[in-house]
Amino acid sequence: MGVSGSSVTEDENSGPSEAVKATARRLLVKLGAAGLSPEAVAREGGLAVAEVEAVFPHRDDLLTALVIDAYNNSAAAMERADQAAREAGAPAGARLLAVTRALRRWSFDNPGEFTLIYGSPVPDYHAPQDTVPPASRTPAVLAGIVRSALEAGELAPPRREVPGPPLLLPEAVQVFGGTPPAPFSDIIERGIVLWSSLIGLLVFQVFSRTHDSVRDESAFFDYAVAVAAEGIGLTVPAGEPGDGTTD
Repeated sequence: MGVSGSSVTEDENSGPSEAVKATARRLLVKLGAAGLSPEAVAREGGLAVAEVEAVFPHRDDLLTALVIDAYNNSAAAMERADQAAREAGAPAGARLLAVTRALRRWSFDNPGEFTLIYGSPVPDYHAPQDTVPPASRTPAVLAGIVRSALEAGELAPPRREVPGPPLLLPEAVQVFGGTPPAPFSDIIERGIVLWSSLIGLLVFQVFSRTHDSVRDESAFFDYAVAVAAEGIGLTVPAGEPGDGTTD
């Protein structure tokens, strides 16, 4: 994650705002999001506070920029993995494994940013509406794979339908592209379970909650994704080479 050196320079690709964010990302690892402030970033980067505030006037402005980048960068990793899998002619189950592995790899490579978007809420910070479209990219990747599997006949019908009225907000239905007919009428709800299971699994692994229980966390991740995918009727291939993540 880090950028070497003790001072912020403008060689971070796009000028001072990117340089300040790079410094802030280092501080995410050292201090956590609650420890971020213009003063802390200035000290870390060897700047005057006024230089930091010139690009991010308030702490929340900086946090929002980091949140947006984290969602966009993690989703972009998933989108690239899905594109490669589709170009290779992979079925939906293999695509799902590829994108979840990509998110896992990004999460381990960027633990501070992962914690920022999927860890405990930052005290006194309320994410603005600007963060919603970037945050929607991850479930949109998953929804696209599930939709493709449904259209290609790759989903097994559920063993039982979840009783009760629909539980979805219109926005969730829109992301998926409409509610499918029976027997897949609750596939969006099942997809949200898959999504939440994925994030929970990553929280366990990034925060070392599974290392005392399993001997191969990378293989266990693949197994857990396959088990979660069964809930939507999708078969994830077993025995695929791992993603190379060092646990």
